[in-house]
Amino acid sequence: ISDLPGVFLATCESNVNLSPFHLHTTMWIFFFFFQDTGLHYDRYLREVIDFLEKDQHFREKLHNTDMEDIKQGKLAKELDFVGHQVRTKLDELKRQEVNRLRTLIKAKQDAEGGHEMNHKVLLKQFEYMNHMNPHTFEVEDLDKLIQSATNDLENYDQKRHEEFKRYEMMKEHERKEHLKNLDEEHRKDEEQHYEELRKKHADHPKINHPGSQDQLKEVWKESDGLDPNDFDPKTFFKLHDTNGDSYIDEQELEALFTKELEKMYRPNLDEDDMTEMEEERLRMREHVMNEVDTNKDRLVSLEEFLMSTNKKEFLEPDSWETLEQAPAYTDEEMKLFEEQLAQEESNLNQKNSDLQKQKEELERQQEKLNAQKAELQQVT
Repeated sequence: ISDLPGVFLATCESNVNLSPFHLHTTMWIFFFFFQDTGLHYDRYLREVIDFLEKDQHFREKLHNTDMEDIKQGKLAKELDFVGHQVRTKLDELKRQEVNRLRTLIKAKQDAEGGHEMNHKVLLKQFEYMNHMNPHTFEVEDLDKLIQSATNDLENYDQKRHEEFKRYEMMKEHERKEHLKNLDEEHRKDEEQHYEELRKKHADHPKINHPGSQDQLKEVWKESDGLDPNDFDPKTFFKLHDTNGDSYIDEQELEALFTKELEKMYRPNLDEDDMTEMEEERLRMREHVMNEVDTNKDRLVSLEEFLMSTNKKEFLEPDSWETLEQAPAYTDEEMKLFEEQLAQEESNLNQKNSDLQKQKEELERQQEKLNAQKAELQQVT
């Protein structure tokens, strides 16, 4: 996708006379709507925006509206001026999406034995559209879609952190369960091996503070093949703005941390977990964005970047606290997690027991029916 924004912006420039500000807004909108969001309604979101882009009036309004106005619902009102052909297609997309959701909900109900779903959970599935009107796509539908996508994407990183925390707790739980099944001698050996792996993982070169002068100079030297003494922030920015759109986006920023991550993680070693590496990459990217992205548009402009290079945090940064120094969960969270797992296991065992009883009862009934059938056959 890194090459697409440039193509998209070139198309926009050929159709609309965009100022630098609106060019920036258009780029942000493109990044926001057309990346693979990971949302369960991602395909619907992209199809809706794609068809709206085909309407000249809406396209011009989109490219000349800032993100704050979009979030406040001002853009959604422009739907009333969209052509009939596009509106008809949007109606069709909405009906298809409603049917898709209904099918998924029905499948989930069937999988859960036909039990009725929680009403709040059910409504949550339809938050990004007006489900009271399943037939036509209206202003409220576009407003809900924009608001839901905005909120969901802003919370996306937090959800990833929560998933990682659960991953780490499950890994520790499984390790402890494995130890329980060993005799004392093998348990000691296993514990010793575990500690050795932890020490090996922690034994790595110094990790530079993400986004600091030292970190960027190392990229300048190792990746760009340039003399650290000749480091120039403006040139560095242009080198790593790989799609040439005058902004460093989140993917381009994450690419800058590869050398640091390679100091800690190697895919062929038992002590290095690649899932942890991706979490570390996410932490680094979030940290730099918080420090540098002053207008919070999830993009780093040249001006923002140059301003950051004059800060004390850039020139004299604190040491970076890596994942092994900052555990993903607390002892209390681990305790609650294991209690939850125990409860889930108990519920599952109870369900299996109930199913076994039902099976035995059905078998008894079948035997009774077979006996009755045999008696009838003897009489006849």
